[in-house]
Amino acid sequence: MTDKQIFICDQCGNEFSKWYGQCPACQAWNSLKSIPSHTKTVGGRKVNNSKIKLTITKASQVFESNVNRVATNIGEVDRVLGGGIVPGSLILLAGQPGIGKSTLASQIGLNLSRQQPILYLAGEENPPQIKLRLKRLSRTIPDNFWFAAETKVEVLMALDKLKTKPCLIIIDSIQTMSTDLVGTQAGSPSQIKLAANLLMQIAKKNNLPIIIIGHVTKEGSIAGPKLLEHMVDTVIQFEGDANHAYRILRAVKNRFGTTNEIGLFTMEANGLKQVDNPLSLFSSELETPIPGSATSVIMEGERPILVEIQALVNPSNLTIPRRVAQGIASNKLIMLSAIISRRLGLSLANYDVFVNVTGGLNIKEPAVDLATTLAIISAYKQKAIPTKTATFGEVGLLGEVRPASFWQRRAKEAKRLGFNQTLATKPTLLKTVVKNLF
Repeated sequence: MTDKQIFICDQCGNEFSKWYGQCPACQAWNSLKSIPSHTKTVGGRKVNNSKIKLTITKASQVFESNVNRVATNIGEVDRVLGGGIVPGSLILLAGQPGIGKSTLASQIGLNLSRQQPILYLAGEENPPQIKLRLKRLSRTIPDNFWFAAETKVEVLMALDKLKTKPCLIIIDSIQTMSTDLVGTQAGSPSQIKLAANLLMQIAKKNNLPIIIIGHVTKEGSIAGPKLLEHMVDTVIQFEGDANHAYRILRAVKNRFGTTNEIGLFTMEANGLKQVDNPLSLFSSELETPIPGSATSVIMEGERPILVEIQALVNPSNLTIPRRVAQGIASNKLIMLSAIISRRLGLSLANYDVFVNVTGGLNIKEPAVDLATTLAIISAYKQKAIPTKTATFGEVGLLGEVRPASFWQRRAKEAKRLGFNQTLATKPTLLKTVVKNLF
């Protein structure tokens, strides 16, 4: 009885039954490494194990129990996770370098360690370096915040020997973890796949939630094999711009809740701070209205957020006037400028048009069409839009304005923040909106 050998590419993670000098999948040279499979063979044939039994359970026999989620006491995180962390779940927290992944994980750990122990498994930092970050985040560091400078996943097998088990494990990061099951380097697709598989087994066996921090590539995708995202229970992505303080926590996958919620934070000197009023992030908050400014309501998942659209219309000396957009698509700005000229008779042929979404947001939904159009008209006419007016709606080529999806929720959020007038909540003509507004 012998172990059958399989070969795994340490570049793409694909498996093969025999060795190749060049990987057939990714074309990398000398990348296939052999590991023993767990399939026993005798004379080249698989051994039939008659002792293996299939246990079948009827749906009526399954005991239904309420899952007691572990609240992180960070409202924005609990919102994204669907009410808290589910025991035994494997959570992947991904984001660009320096975006604040370790900071967010540390703040979650600090909150939970005030009641029960948590274990921070660090592969990128040693305990003194982690403590420096924790001192910046909190005045006091609970003794229940445990450190371990380890890169081997197998060390977690010793959890059964601990008298007191942690209530949460944080892995920072999955790219630094490795297992002795394969001889490739840490961070290779084969190592990440096997390490994640072991972590999943540990989480389910001990009913212990594990947060693993993962990096992203230059293209914005999560580093490592795509299988990693399929294996974990939840994928939450931390997004933001290095030039702005705001951060968005978004659920990409969630087996225990919705993926339509987001969390908003600002990065400050003492860590991440929750944002209760997004308008303070994405508007200039000027008391006196200025021509060229319009407030819109966008939907990030199921959460309405108010943003400010600014426009500048300036006489042009160029043969072809410029159309410059930041935060919305350039083609969208060209189309809206053409609609203004054709349907409203306001010629922009001799004017440069600049549009910017404050706060550095990039918006793709058509609900900002009306706000963008009104901001351009306001800048052109040099007439300010009345204060506390929120606009949302899609502008068509025929000059009609169609209500945006979830307009009731958008209007409710605008009213909650003190906006006493909202446009447009029903189909109308752009000409009518402009006439009533200016």
